[in-house]
Amino acid sequence: MKDEREKWARIRIIMIGTVFGLLFLTVVGRAFYLQILQHENLVKKADKQHQHRVDLTPARGSILDRNGTPLAESIHMDSCYAEPRRIKDVDGTAGVLAPILGIPKEELVVKLSVNKSFIWVERWLAPEMATRVKNMKLPGIGFAPESKRFYPNMEIAAHVVGFTGRDPNGLEGIELKYDSTILGNTGYMITERDALGRNISVKNTVIKHSSPGKNIILTLDKTIQFIAEKELAKAVTESNAKAGMALVMESDTGKVLAMANYPTFNPNAYSRYSLAQLRNHVVTDSFEPGSTFKVFTIAAALDSGTIKAGDVYNCENGTYRVADRIIHDDHPQSRLSVSEIIKYSSNIGSAKIGFKMGGEKLATYLRNFGFGGRTGIDLPGESPGNLKKHWYGVDLATISFGQGVSLSTIQLVSALSSIANGGNLMKPYLVEQILDDNGTVVQKFEPQLVRRVISQETAQKVTKMMETVTAEGGTGTKAALDGYRVAGKTGTAQKVDPVTHAYSPTRRIASFVGFVPADKPRLTIAVIIDEPQGIKYGGVVAAPAFRGIAQNALAYLKIQPSMPTAATVKTADAKPAPAPPVESLSDGDILDEPAVGEVMPNFKGMSMRRVLQVMEKRGINIRLIGSGRAAEQSPPPGNKIRGTGEVWIKFTPSA
Repeated sequence: MKDEREKWARIRIIMIGTVFGLLFLTVVGRAFYLQILQHENLVKKADKQHQHRVDLTPARGSILDRNGTPLAESIHMDSCYAEPRRIKDVDGTAGVLAPILGIPKEELVVKLSVNKSFIWVERWLAPEMATRVKNMKLPGIGFAPESKRFYPNMEIAAHVVGFTGRDPNGLEGIELKYDSTILGNTGYMITERDALGRNISVKNTVIKHSSPGKNIILTLDKTIQFIAEKELAKAVTESNAKAGMALVMESDTGKVLAMANYPTFNPNAYSRYSLAQLRNHVVTDSFEPGSTFKVFTIAAALDSGTIKAGDVYNCENGTYRVADRIIHDDHPQSRLSVSEIIKYSSNIGSAKIGFKMGGEKLATYLRNFGFGGRTGIDLPGESPGNLKKHWYGVDLATISFGQGVSLSTIQLVSALSSIANGGNLMKPYLVEQILDDNGTVVQKFEPQLVRRVISQETAQKVTKMMETVTAEGGTGTKAALDGYRVAGKTGTAQKVDPVTHAYSPTRRIASFVGFVPADKPRLTIAVIIDEPQGIKYGGVVAAPAFRGIAQNALAYLKIQPSMPTAATVKTADAKPAPAPPVESLSDGDILDEPAVGEVMPNFKGMSMRRVLQVMEKRGINIRLIGSGRAAEQSPPPGNKIRGTGEVWIKFTPSA
C-alpha cells in the first residue's frame, strides 16, 4: 500500500514537472521569437506608434534641350510649417504672419488652433518672404526645404515639356511620359507622439532630404522652337484663325527639333488655362489632311509601277462625277501630267490615279507610310488617326486626295520625311539622352528605322514633282526660299461640322508641308492653321509661316544656299559701293534695307527675338548660342561676313 502511494506521488511530480517544463520552454521560445526573430519588425511598429512621418516634396531631374539649355528644373524653396501645441499666442502669431504670407488672419487663426503638433502653413515661399518670417523667430513656426518645379522659359516648348501637379507628379508632356524617371526620392520629417497617440513636437526637423531624379536631354532645339512658335503665332494672328500647329523634324533621323502649338500656355501657372489649351494638338489631334495627302497617293502609285512620271490624265476641266458625287478642282485644267497634278493640286487627277491603283494596294502603301497607326513618339495621348479598313463607293476617290482619312501632324511629318530621306520611315522621338545626378549617361536613344516604304528612285521623282509646287505657277510660291530648293505641298481641307456631321461650307484647315533643301533634305516642316478667316488656302495662309521657319532655321544651322540668291545676283551686277558704317541696333530700332551679308552689325545687348528679326531682314547665317541677351559675337562689328568663317552670337542670361 505504501509502495503504491509513493508510486503515484512520483508520477504526479513527473507530470507537474513536465507541465512546468513545457510552460518554461514556451515562454523561452516566445521570448526568443519576439526579441530575436521579430526584433526589427517590432521596433518599426513601436516607432509608428510614437512617431509620425511628414513627407517632403521630392526633387525632379531637369529637362534640357539638345544644347543643354534648361526647359524645366527643380528649385529649392522653404515651406513654412507650424507646431500649434507650442504656439501660446495664436491670435498674435496669425496677425504677424497674415500680411507677409498674404493669407487672411481669420484663416490663419483657424489653422493654428487645431489640436495637432504639425501643419503646413504655406508651401514654397519666395526667398524674401521666407527670410522675413525666419527673422521674426516666432515660437512654433518652422521651415522645411522642399523642391518646386520651375519652367524658366515659360511658354517656350510648354506643350512638349508639360507640367507637374503639387505632388509633384507629371501631368502632361515629357513630365508625364517620363515621370518615374524624372521623379526623385521623397524626403521626410518625423513628429513625436505620446503614449495616447497625440502629436508632441517635430523631431530634429528634416530626417532625410529629397534627392533629385534623372535628367532628360531632348532632341528639341530651343532656338528653332522659338522660331517655330514666333512664325506660327504670326500666321494664326494674321489670318484670325482659331489655332495652329507647327513641327520641325530632322528628315534623316526622326529627331523632333521643334513642336509648337498656338495658343500656348505658361506651365508655371497651368491652372489658369482650359484643357484644350493644355493639350498638345500636334500629337493628340487628328484632322483630314486635304491636298497634302496627294503626295503619298502619287508616291505609292509610282513605286508600285501603276503609273509612270510621264503619264497624262484628263482632268475634265475641273468637274468630275463619281457615282453620286461631283469632284471639283479649284484650278480647272484639261490634261495634266503626274507632276502637274501635284503642282496644281488636282483632286480629279489624284482620284483617277487612285482608281487605277486600286483600294487594296493603295491602303497597303498608306499604312506603310504610318497612317492609321501611332508613330510611337515619346509623348502621352498620341492619336492613331483613322484610315478606313473597308472602302466603299467614292471612298477610294476621296481618300486619294485626302478626304475621308484623318491623321495627326506628327504622322504627316514622319511620312513626308520618308520621301525626303530616300524612302525610309523613321520613328520620331524627342528624348535623346537620360543622365543620372552626376551627369553620367544612363540611356541614349538612337534613330530607329521602322521600315522602307518606297524606293530611293521613287522618292527622288516625287521630290522633283514637289519642287514645282513652290515654282512659278504652283500653289505654294509663298513658301519659296531665296537660294534654296524647296519641296512642298499645299493643303486646304474642309472640316466636319460637329452638329450636322457633314462638311462645313466655311470651316477649313489650311496647311503647308515640305522639306528643305530639296537637293539635300535636312528639315521636314509642317504648318497647320485651324479655321483661318477670309482667304483659307494653305498656299496663302500657311506657306509664309513655312518660309519663315525654314529661312531662320537654315540660317541658324548654318546650311548654306545651293543656288545664287537674288542679293548675290544684284550685287554681282552692281558697281562696288563703299562699306556701310557699323550699326548698333537695339530693340525698337527701325531697320533700313542694308546689303545682305556684307557687314556684321553690333548685336551686343540685343534680345534673341531682336537678333532673329535682324537675321531675317538681312539674310545673314548666324549661329545662336545660349539664351538671354547678346554678349559676344564673331566676327566683330564692322567686319565682313565670310561664307567660310565662323559666324555666331553668344547670349548670357540677363542680370
